[in-house]
Amino acid sequence: MFHSRILKLLAATAIAVGVAAGANAAELRYAHVGAEGDIQTIFATEAATGIAEATSDAVTVQVYPASQLGGVAEMVDGVRMGSISMGHHDFASLARIVPEVAAFNAPFIYRDGAHALAATDPQTSPALQAINEKLVAEGGVRIIGRIYRGARHISSNFEVKSPEDLAGKPFRAVPLDLWVSMVKGFGATPTPVEVAELPTALMTGLVVGQENPLTMITANKLYEVQSHIAMTGHMQAVLAVFVNEEVWQGLEEEQRQAITEVLEREAQESLVMATESEVELVEEVKGHGMTVITEAEGLDLEAFRTQVLEQIRADFPSYETYIEQIAAVE
Repeated sequence: MFHSRILKLLAATAIAVGVAAGANAAELRYAHVGAEGDIQTIFATEAATGIAEATSDAVTVQVYPASQLGGVAEMVDGVRMGSISMGHHDFASLARIVPEVAAFNAPFIYRDGAHALAATDPQTSPALQAINEKLVAEGGVRIIGRIYRGARHISSNFEVKSPEDLAGKPFRAVPLDLWVSMVKGFGATPTPVEVAELPTALMTGLVVGQENPLTMITANKLYEVQSHIAMTGHMQAVLAVFVNEEVWQGLEEEQRQAITEVLEREAQESLVMATESEVELVEEVKGHGMTVITEAEGLDLEAFRTQVLEQIRADFPSYETYIEQIAAVE
C-alpha cells in the first residue's frame, strides 16, 4: 500500500493543484523540507488535492517540498511574515515563537501513534489549544493540523545498544533546542545539521549518527551511508501543520472548516500509512545491508528512556504541565 501510493504520486506531472477561480479564490504556498517519497510529502500533496476538491477550487495549494523555499528557520519565518502561507515541521520548530510548543515533540511522552494524534488535535487537545492561543498572539501563526510519520529510531555507522555506545561522539541534532537536549541525553555530542545536508554530513564523518523515522531513512537513502539502526522509538514523530494567521482569517469560515476536515482525514491516513509501512521498511533496510537492533538483540531501551527524560526535565522544567496534560489524553 505504502509503495503503491508513492508510485502514484511520483507519476504526477506537477504538485500544483488547480487554478484559483472566482472573486474569493486563494492560492496558498505550502512549504516543507521533506524529500520525495516521505510520508510528509505524500501528506502535503494529498492535502492539497483534497483542499482544492473540498472548496471547489476556491482555495488551491502550491506545494514546495525538499527545502525549496529554505530550511526550517526560513520556512517558519516565511509563514510568520506571510510570504509562505503554510508549512509543516516538528512542533519544536515553532519554539522560536512560544518555547513550550516543543513539549509536543518531547521524547518518550506518547504511548503510540494514535495517542500522539489525539494529544495534538487542534480541535480537542486542551494543551495544544492553550499553546495555539500563544502562537497566534505572539507570532501570528496557528497550528491547524498534524502529520504522523512513525517512531524515530537511531541510525549509525556502528552498533548502538546503550547511551554508552554514543558517549562523546558527534551525532546529528535537528537544529532545535529540544533535539540538542535529547542528543545530550543519548550521551552524544549534539551537532546541528539541516536535513538537506545530512547525507553529506554522515558520509564525511561530520556526524556518525542521526535519528529519524524509517520513512525518512529510506526516502533519503541513508542506508547508503549508515550501517546500523537501533529501534529506540524514542519519539512518536508528529509534525505540526501551521498557517499564517492573517492568511487563515482571510479565508471564509466554510473554507477554513473544509481545510480542517481535509487535514484531519489526512492525519488519520498518515497514521495508517506509517503503521503499515514500519514492518515493510525494516525488511527494506535489512535488504540494503543494514543491521537492525531491537531489545531482543540487546538494545537497552530503558537506559535511553531514563537518561533522555532526566536531561529533558533538567533543561525544560516548563514542559512538565503540558507533558502531564498529554499523558492524560485517552
